[in-house]
Parts: sequence; C-alpha cells; structure tokens
Amino acid sequence: MPHAAFATLAALSGRDARRIARHAQAADAARFLHPVQQALLHRRGWLTMLAPRSAGGAELPLPQVVRLEEAVAAVDGSMGWVLTLCAGAGWFAGFLAPDMARAIIGTPRACLGGSGAATGDAEEEGDGYRITGSWDYASGAPMATHFTLNARLRRAGQPLLDEQGQPRIRAFLVPAALVRLVPSWNSIGMRASASHSYRIDGQWLGKEHGFTISPAAATADGPLYRYPFYSLAYVTLAANVAGMAAHFMELAEECMRHRRHARAGLPLLEVPEVISMLQDKQDAFIAARARFYAVLDDSWATVAAGAALDADAMQAVQERALALVAACRAAVDGLYPYCGLYAAREDSAINRVWRDFHTASQHSLLLP
Repeated sequence: MPHAAFATLAALSGRDARRIARHAQAADAARFLHPVQQALLHRRGWLTMLAPRSAGGAELPLPQVVRLEEAVAAVDGSMGWVLTLCAGAGWFAGFLAPDMARAIIGTPRACLGGSGAATGDAEEEGDGYRITGSWDYASGAPMATHFTLNARLRRAGQPLLDEQGQPRIRAFLVPAALVRLVPSWNSIGMRASASHSYRIDGQWLGKEHGFTISPAAATADGPLYRYPFYSLAYVTLAANVAGMAAHFMELAEECMRHRRHARAGLPLLEVPEVISMLQDKQDAFIAARARFYAVLDDSWATVAAGAALDADAMQAVQERALALVAACRAAVDGLYPYCGLYAAREDSAINRVWRDFHTASQHSLLLP
C-alpha cells in the first residue's frame, strides 16, 4: 500500500530540509548519501513516488514531483539527484507486467538505479535473455535493489536489426544480485550521488524483465505513463539544476554581504553596479523558472485530461527547460567572481554547491 506520507509531499518540510542539510557535508566527504538521508528517502516513500499505485507506489502528479525534486536539490544537490534519477527509474514500473512491478516496488527499501546507454548485449536464450555488458553513471548505485539498462538484442550470436537496419534495443530491469558495481565516480561535484558504473557478465533473465518505454506499451493506466519520456527527463533534470542554482545564489549573496569592493571601498552590496547585477541575475532566474513551471503545468493538464502532447508541446517543454538551465548557468557563473576565496575552499558550503551545479549541468540532455 502507498506510504501514509504521500499525501503531504506537496512541499519539503522545514524539518526534513534541516535533516538533509545537516548531513550534506559529511555525505560529500564520504562520497555517498548519509544513512540519515537514505533513511529519509525510504521513510517518505520518495523513491517510489513515480511508480504506479497498483504496484504499491505513490503515482504522484508530475508537477508535484518536480517541485519536490527541486526543493531537495536546493538543500543538497547530490540527494536531489539521487532522488530524481532513482524515482525516475521507478517510473519504469508503469511499463512492466503488473505482477513484476508489484514484486519490484514491494521489495524492502526498494530503489531502482541504472543507465540509459545501450552499452551491453542481450542474447536470446530460451524464454529470456543472457545479458552481458557495462554501463556508466548509475546514480545511487550502492543503495539500488534493481538496475535498469538498455541492451542490444542478439540471436544466435548475430545482432537483431530494425526496419532501418539499426540495432534493436530493449530495456531491462535487473535485480542487484546479478550486477557487479564498478567504483568509478570521481567527479569534483555530486560526490554523494555515487554515480558508479556496473557490469553484468552473462546473467540470464526471463523475458518478463524486459519492457518498452512508450505510452502504447504502458501497463499502468494513469497519465504519468502517457507523459513522454524525454519531456519527463527534461523537466526533472532542469528542476534539479534550478534547485542548486537557487541555493548558490542564496549563499553567494551572503558572501557578498561580507566582502568589500577593492576600488570603491564599500561593501559589495552597497555598490550600485553590483546590486544591479545581482538583481538582474535573480530576476532572470525567477522569470525563467516561472515560464518553466507554466509549461510543465500546462503539459501535465493536457495529458491528465486524456490528450497526448504533440510535437510542438514537447518542443515547448524542452525549450523552457533548457532556458531555465541557461538562466541558472548565467546566474551561477555571473555571481561566482564576487564570492571571494571562501567560495574556493573545498570545505565551504558554497564551494560544494558550485561543484554540484557544474557537475549536474554537464548532463548530455542539458547541453546549451
């Protein structure tokens, strides 16, 4: 059954925010989420908030999910990222056979991680497939109970091709017991996301572990599973970047409050040009964020009413998401030079947020 806290997830509570923040620095140093942060993800049911109700998930409305993900990322970027990527993998339960979905989402402390790259092979064998390959960037990997992946289909040692002569790709969901983690996450930022690589070496899976990500192939009835995959990816990733940027701007203003302008001899926040620059960055961010949520809410209303998003609507979602990311980049990069050497200290909160922001915003979907 859905967790009782699902009804109160419209916003991040102050108590939860403080709990996340209290352990963010330790998580960064340890290169994985603190046990208290992990426990909170499970206790609140956030890791299965996009999974179908019929499978034991929350199946929350997408705009509510995105706002929560932004709020968590605004406290700790790594935790927001793990929440987003693992809850996003939980969304795939809406495309699995219902019995399989219930078994996976019902796993104690269920957490799905994975990779979208087709960097492995699935050889047809009996009533299933033998999986071999290596995949990168599985955020939250150490706590994952299952891994998602894409693999190239093969039969009798030969690749299966589609109508265009391209390799046929299928998505799979694999129990963690069949997966070997390969520690590889050495980025300067998002350290606590532990986005390690993983390998599967000739493990057999029944065909029911495979699935297709398409509204036509959804096994759950709700609008979440009719919302286009790439549109969902754009809005959830952009919201994370926005949360980190908002956190950075807050910390940057505090740094500027304590710095003096070398030439003017005044505190930075008393120099008219600096005040104007700060206001411009904040205003541009606020405006881009408002436009982003307007298109998200409109697109969700369309799908919730039973219609499909057309190409123009999906393009609008992508453009508003990328415009928000661009405003975030302009704000963070524009304010950083005014923050002083304190912002370059590895043990400072603003440095951690700066590192997290510049790592997360390197995601391939968020290219300018």
